[in-house]
Amino acid sequence: MEIKPEIAERIIKLEEKFKNSGQDMGSYLDGLLYDRYLSYWDYIEVDTLLSLQKTNTHFPDEMIFITYHQITELYFKLIIHEQKQIIESATLTASFFIEKLNRINRYFRILIDSFDVMIKGMEREQFLKFRMALLPASGFQSAQFRMIELYSTPLENLVSADIRKDFSEENAVEELYENIYWKKGGIDLETGEKTLTLKQFEKRYTPRFLRIANGVYGNTIYHRFLNMHEDDRNNEELVKAMRNLDVNVNINWLLMHMGAAYRYLSKDKQTVKATGGTNWKKFLPPSFQRISFFPALWTEEEKQDWGKQWVNHTFNTENKK
Repeated sequence: MEIKPEIAERIIKLEEKFKNSGQDMGSYLDGLLYDRYLSYWDYIEVDTLLSLQKTNTHFPDEMIFITYHQITELYFKLIIHEQKQIIESATLTASFFIEKLNRINRYFRILIDSFDVMIKGMEREQFLKFRMALLPASGFQSAQFRMIELYSTPLENLVSADIRKDFSEENAVEELYENIYWKKGGIDLETGEKTLTLKQFEKRYTPRFLRIANGVYGNTIYHRFLNMHEDDRNNEELVKAMRNLDVNVNINWLLMHMGAAYRYLSKDKQTVKATGGTNWKKFLPPSFQRISFFPALWTEEEKQDWGKQWVNHTFNTENKK
């Protein structure tokens, strides 16, 4: 049987490739002969993926709840995948930076736009019942979201707003982490004690968070931007992408959660505690924490008004009910 020239050319290139790597091309060709054809369901592992939605109750809308959260975690994985490429790039260019940030913003836009699945997609009475079977688990315990924060900005920018001015990059990583803003969300407002939700989360992930924080010390997304040449830092498209990311994560994403919280946990001027015992009215509003990954890109006025307009409107509307 005659071998086509283009096939022979590829075989020669393959032989050279394996020779240079000290591998036996014949063995790899045998592997191709023995291997079965790849199918979509095997490659995506559809059966395994669809087996992961294991609900704890008989309420139908719990399937929506768990599936949406799993989708969210998959997008978080993609976001971290892009962040690491920026952080690990040895020759970071403005064009590469912009492309990765645009991807991250695209993922967050999908999550934000799809949050109606949570806000409007479940019956309130079902949610208030099946959530009791999930205690003390909470979206507060999303480790990947906390990793996104750690990869984005130095820890001093994540310290609680009321004490942030007292901290800087000169403080030890462990000290900064101890005062990170989200820990306040895991404090029971009546007793002042850590909730079981926070205790579980700290025990499971604190060592990993500290490894990440130390590993990206001086090399977060924000650091990579600040260390670029001035011409690159002044690139309008890059600055726009950075600002969009800050707004998407630290305002819009939180506001979507606020919308869901008001839909399911607020009624007749009474507030139901969030899953895990956190008080979402004190924790979720972006104007309370004023977290910004890239503070140098915002004016003082913009920082002072961080998410305030939406929150003021919402609270005023609630108080008039």
